[in-house]
Amino acid sequence: MGVRASIVVCITSFLLGSLFTHWIADSLTLWKSPVTDEHLWTAALYYSILTKAPIELLYVLFAIVALGGTTIFWSFRDGEAGNLMFDGGSIVLYGTTVMMYLYSVIPNVVAKFSSLPQYQIDEPFPRLLRSPTLDLASNHLICSVALTGILILQAGRWWAELSDGDDEPTYFQEKSEGPSTPAEPISQPHAPIPTL
Repeated sequence: MGVRASIVVCITSFLLGSLFTHWIADSLTLWKSPVTDEHLWTAALYYSILTKAPIELLYVLFAIVALGGTTIFWSFRDGEAGNLMFDGGSIVLYGTTVMMYLYSVIPNVVAKFSSLPQYQIDEPFPRLLRSPTLDLASNHLICSVALTGILILQAGRWWAELSDGDDEPTYFQEKSEGPSTPAEPISQPHAPIPTL
C-alpha cells in the first residue's frame, strides 16, 4: 500500500506542478482586474508557444497520467474500506482532471492558439480568442483544485490508517515488554477457623 500511495502522491504532485507552470498566463486572466488586452495577448502568446513544443513531451505526459490512473485503480481494487472511500474519491477527481484536459483544454489550445494573428501591442485583442483564453485559465484552476483534492484524500487515508494502527501494539512494543507471563494468584496465609 505504501508504494502505491507514494506513486499516486508523486504523480499528482508532478501534474500539479505542471499546471502551476501555466500561472504565467493564468494569473493575468484570472486574478488581475481588469483584464486588459495586453494580459490577453501575453496569455495567448504563452499558449501559442505550448503548441510548438515537441510532441514527445505530450507522450511523456500521457504516460505519466496513465501510470497515475493505473496506480489508483490498482489500489482501489484491493477492496478495503479505506481504499474504497479514499481511492474512490481520488478516482473521481483524477478522472475529472483527465476528462477536462482531454475534452476541453487540449482541443482548445490546438484549435485556437496554433497560429496567432500578427499583432501590435496596442491592437485590441480578437473577440474570438477572448473566451477561449479565459476558459483555459478557468479549466486550469479546476484541474489544480481537483489534483489538490487527491493529495488531501491520500493524506487523509494515511492519517486514518495511522490512527487505526494506534490501538494495536506494534512489533517493537511487544519486543520491549518481553514475553508476557501469566499473573500468579496472590495467596493469603490461611488462618485456622476457630471451632466451638
